[in-house]
Amino acid sequence: MMAEQNGKTPAGLLARYNAIKILSQIFTSQRALDELINTNPSYNKMAQRDRAFVRLILATTLRRLGQIDELLKIYLKRPLPKKAGAVRDILRIGIAQIICLKTPAHAVVDISVRLCVKTRNPGQKGLVNAVLRKVDREGEGKFLKLDPLLLNTPKWLWNGWINSFGEETCRAIAQAHLCVPPLNLTVKGNSKNWAKILDAEILPTGSICLKEIGKVDELPGFETGEWWVQDTAAALPARILLSAVKRNKNPCLLDLCAAPGGKTAQLVSSGAIVTALDLSKKRLKVLRQNLKRLKLDATIIHEDANNFSPPHSVDGILLDAPCTATGTIRRHPEILWTKKPDEIKRLVQKQVLLINHAINLLSPGGILVYSVCSLQYEEGPGLIKRILDNRCDIKRLSINPEDFGLPQMLQTKDGDIQSLPSHFEEYGGMDGFYISCLCLEN
Repeated sequence: MMAEQNGKTPAGLLARYNAIKILSQIFTSQRALDELINTNPSYNKMAQRDRAFVRLILATTLRRLGQIDELLKIYLKRPLPKKAGAVRDILRIGIAQIICLKTPAHAVVDISVRLCVKTRNPGQKGLVNAVLRKVDREGEGKFLKLDPLLLNTPKWLWNGWINSFGEETCRAIAQAHLCVPPLNLTVKGNSKNWAKILDAEILPTGSICLKEIGKVDELPGFETGEWWVQDTAAALPARILLSAVKRNKNPCLLDLCAAPGGKTAQLVSSGAIVTALDLSKKRLKVLRQNLKRLKLDATIIHEDANNFSPPHSVDGILLDAPCTATGTIRRHPEILWTKKPDEIKRLVQKQVLLINHAINLLSPGGILVYSVCSLQYEEGPGLIKRILDNRCDIKRLSINPEDFGLPQMLQTKDGDIQSLPSHFEEYGGMDGFYISCLCLEN
């Protein structure tokens, strides 16, 4: 067993203790991994190397949780006691380290046994030791025989994606979720120049893709506000809106549900006069900080979008609506386990209210771009169909994906855009977005 150093907890033990605490909080609070990490004092006091390791353990465990739990069923002869909930998480991160991250098993077993004591489960030391040693000896073969796509995707998501996209595409989506995504940036100025500086690749969409991901705020151009982090799919709604209102040199645009501000930044940097709204004061604070760093200016308003009326007419509105965010699972794997099917109905009700109010704010000929980072039919094509079936004052404008550096396959039969995590595989994939462009009839 590793020795204590001057009475202090060894760094390896503290990192893994923080990992199991955060993993437990994900399931009990249903909060996002990034939020829990950013607000965890113990985690933020650790060295950067240890923080990165904790994030890696958690992301890996969450991506492979279905397989991990299925493997655990083989080795746990009887259910764990209710009061030993932490032990399951100790075993989960232990399996993730041994099989997925190839961490030396002796170190994983040693620290996992120590974690039993630290979590007040000393009576489970023998079980944890025995299970993880068996996993080291024979677990990888059993693990690899388990279907990673089916097991690591909750049934309600799997069935929904099969209904929407077919089984082949569903499996391709699930496969994309197992891979660590690259970092995409949107650049204010010369993309070629910054691609060279950052040793990055320019994507057909205009985003740049980093080959190596370091600490983002230490990369060249961050402090001077030359770029911001934004998935290439997330950059599409603003680009589509700008293209639809290009008849005006400096269009007046409204960005509803604007925080954290990536799309707002796109609109402002193009020369548009932008009003950005969000209901969350906390998220608006982040938006203000981002625009300040980028040296961009917008009118920022804290208000419920459903209660807002602009003091002047607007040429276009961007509504990136609150949603299940199932299109961002590859970046936020906790979504697999924190989102539930009954949330869709509540979110769709909110989306319907928002989109109808946004349409009512348009002047004749005005443009509304509706987007969600979701793969769920109800939040995308189903919602747009519902709106068009119930309103005669709005029409859909077909979006040509090739105008935005995208393959034709991203256009739906109705002329909208549906990106999937399995698209752009040669560039590391992209987030899943549904985007529709609507125009108020004259």
